[in-house]
Order: sequence, then structure tokens, then C-alpha cells
Amino acid sequence: MSTQSAMNHYLNPVIKGFYPDPSVCKVGDDFFLVCSSFQYFPGVPIFHSQDLVNWTQIGHCITRESQIDLNKIESSGGIFAPTIRYNDGKFYMVTTNATTQQNFYLWTDDIYGDWSEPIIVDQGGIDPDLFFENGQSFFISNGQDDHGVGGVVQCEINITNGQKLSESKIIWQGTGGRYLEAPHLYKINDWYYLMAAEGGTEYGHMVTYARSQSPHGPFESYALNPVLTNRNLGGYEVQGVGHGDLIEDNNGNWWMLHLGFRQIHRWFTYHHLGREVFLTPVTFDQDGWFTAGHNGTTLASFETNRIPQDVKQTEKKIFTFENTAWAIDWCYLRHPDLENYYLEADQLHLNGSNVTLDHAESPTFIALRQKDFAMETSFDLKLKSGSAGITLYMDENHHYDLYLQKNGEHLEGKLKLNIGDIKSVVNTINLSQTDQARLMIKSDSINYSFFIETGAGQIELGQAQTKYLSSEVAGGFTGVLIGLYAVGSDHSVDQKYAAEFTNFTCAYH
Repeated sequence: MSTQSAMNHYLNPVIKGFYPDPSVCKVGDDFFLVCSSFQYFPGVPIFHSQDLVNWTQIGHCITRESQIDLNKIESSGGIFAPTIRYNDGKFYMVTTNATTQQNFYLWTDDIYGDWSEPIIVDQGGIDPDLFFENGQSFFISNGQDDHGVGGVVQCEINITNGQKLSESKIIWQGTGGRYLEAPHLYKINDWYYLMAAEGGTEYGHMVTYARSQSPHGPFESYALNPVLTNRNLGGYEVQGVGHGDLIEDNNGNWWMLHLGFRQIHRWFTYHHLGREVFLTPVTFDQDGWFTAGHNGTTLASFETNRIPQDVKQTEKKIFTFENTAWAIDWCYLRHPDLENYYLEADQLHLNGSNVTLDHAESPTFIALRQKDFAMETSFDLKLKSGSAGITLYMDENHHYDLYLQKNGEHLEGKLKLNIGDIKSVVNTINLSQTDQARLMIKSDSINYSFFIETGAGQIELGQAQTKYLSSEVAGGFTGVLIGLYAVGSDHSVDQKYAAEFTNFTCAYH
């Protein structure tokens, strides 16, 4: 363990916004982390860090349509729970296409470059893991073995082509919690540790583990499981803690990167930012068992001597077209028709189609993840035909839309709330004297407020509660994205693009 004595602190989450199911590996002094992406494209975002508290997104594993079929999948389908591992000079990312129910992996020898085409593994279940030892490659998932028995399943594979070299066998069945998932196998000193999640990725979520002297078991469960959970912390902002991955730092300290979520108020059990990435210290005892966090819980802030004093946690608070990268920070719904997008360094041009935000298809839509509760987002929009604006998007049935609509020579500003089967335009204002306006959304943890501004002044179109975009209302596994979109452009009009977005700013307080 490190001999550092001076205390430092860091805040959780270390990656904010909808970045669930984190998995991490270490190569030299560098840490690399991946997260689930579900129906969004590019898929499986990749982050880099050298200190575990400051993370920068560097790309995606899935950047080509040939790597994943997202065509018309429902929200929260597509890519589930990836694992990233490094072995013999190559990175591997293994995951599940929940829509086709196939497990597959990609590989690359350049983490900043392109990844391979998918290699399918003929073992079912979800949340797959790879474990390498002595030239052998083991594939692990949560599902059923070759005889239909459920639990954590393992087989040996040929890593070059995914071919199974052994039958799939159950190696552990958890501690009895519901929805056993997220298995990860490690060799640490003389023991093999199998860590998993149970309880469902909700308020009862927890991390459990077992150990063995063989990678094939039998595994003995930790006597004090769950090793990490916030399930009994009523009135605490950080909830849903689970789905973790272990990592060792450069000083011999162990950590867990795991998901959790922040509820909107200590007594309001709703969360809409999605499941985020948290960092929690792990400590091994003399007998080789480990504990995690503060008495088995994850805190919003940790004081520790494990973070060097020269490491200062920083946070980006302002996002613009100019200081973000279209191919890294932004994402599309499913596979986009790129002919409808023209992306410049300081502006965005869109053409809408007949696909709307209510369809499980690919509307003209490009988005950033909402990263915090207190936010102000604004931009200028010039519209030639159809409609365009900004959406706070949870899924096709739950989104709030602030937009301009062209009706002949007239321009209107509208606020539409979509909450399940209730879809209502709650306010419309006439902007007939102009073809452009400034749109703005302000938020705190409880409410969104919507504004349109022209030369005549600023008008508030209304408010809407954040909880109706929450996972507790909408269901699913995603979080709110801030999307710029267009619908129904008139291609008969002499125009290159129907909607022009400029002066975009998203600022967090």
C-alpha cells in the first residue's frame, strides 16, 4: 500500500451523466474505461485517466454500422454492459447486443484508433467478461449453462475467432439477490475473485463477491456480502450503487469503479441524469478478503491519502460547439442519415425528415448527455422550413421539446411535453416578424424552465418537472440527453439546410 499520509479529497461521480456500467483496465500508467451506450451511436464511449479521478473521453469502440445493428431498436435496447481488458498487446471490449441477444467482442492494438469487426461467442446471457491466464482465454457471462442452469457461466474460447473450446459451466450462483449480473473474474495474489452485482440496477443494487483457488471454482462467498451497497441509505442523494470493476493503481492501492445515480432530492426518489460513474476505495485484509467504501457504502465525497496531493480534480462546466468534438462528445439516435447533418466548428446545420422524436428510428438529432442538475442551455436558431429546436430526451415516449415551427411565412415558438401516452403542446407564441430566435432552457434538480427570446424580449413558455423524465417514470436504463433536432424540412424550398444552430452554450452551475 502507499505510504502517503497527506489527505486529499475527490467528489463523486467522477464521470457525470448517462455513462452506465463502467469497466476499467490499466496499461502502464494509463487507465481506460468504457460504458454502455444502448441505442445511441457511436457506441461504447472510451475514457482515459492517469489518476482515476479526472477522466477524458477519447473516442468510441463502435464507430461503424457493420459493428452493431441498431436499426429500429427500442430505447434501452442495443449495447449492454461492456467490459474492457488488455492482453498480449491488444485491447478487448466484450459486450451484448441485447436486441439480437448475441455476445461479441472487438479488439484493437491502438486504443485511439479503429476497432475490429465483431467476433461472436456462442454463449448466451448478458454482461460478458474476459479473463486471460497462461495463454488461455475464458469467456464469462450471466446466463444459463449448456444444461439450462442459471448463474455465472464460463467457457474457454479461442480468442482469435471466438470459438468455444469447452462447454459452458456454472461457476457461481450469487448470494440469492435478484438479477445476478455484471460478473468479473480477477487473479489477485493467490486467489481468484469473482465479483458481481445483485438486486437490480435500482435502489436495491449491490456488489457481491466470492473467491476460489481455481478460476473454475468452487467459489466461497464473502461472509459479509454485499461488500458495497447504498440500499439502506434513505434520504441520501447517491443511490443504486453496483455493477463494479476492480483496478489497482500505481501505488498498490485497490479501487472500484462502479455505477450509481443521484436522486433529484434527498426525499424525492427519482433520477433522470442516468446511471453515472463512481470511484470507491477498496481495502484487502490479511486473510485476502476485501472491503469497500465507507462501511460498505459509497459517499459523494471521499477523504483519502491514496490520491497524491498534486492531483486536483477538475470539472468542465461549459460546453459549446467550439470546445466539444462532434465525433466524441456528441451522439445520434441509432444509425443517422448523415446527409441531413452539416457539422462545422462553430455551427450546426440540420435537415429534418418525416421521422420524429416519437419514433424508435433515427430522427435528425444530435445530443450531449445532461451532466448535472443546475443547467442553462441556449442557442440561436434560424429556421427556413419544418420545425427544429431542442429536446430533453429520455426515450421516444418521454421528452420535452422547445422548438420553432414554420407555417408558411409565419414562425411560431412551441413547448411540447411528451410523458408516456400524454403528448401535449402546452404553449404556442407567434414570432411572425422574424425567421430566427434564441431558445433557452434553465433547470435545477426539480424543474426545467423554457424560454424563447427575440428582439422583442424574452418569453417563458412554461415549466415541467424533471421527475417525469426519470427512470422511475419512463423505465429503461438510459438518462436525459440534450438534443438538437429537426423534423419535416421542405426539400422543395431552395435551401441547403432548413435549420441553422449557432452560439450554442450549455453551462452547469
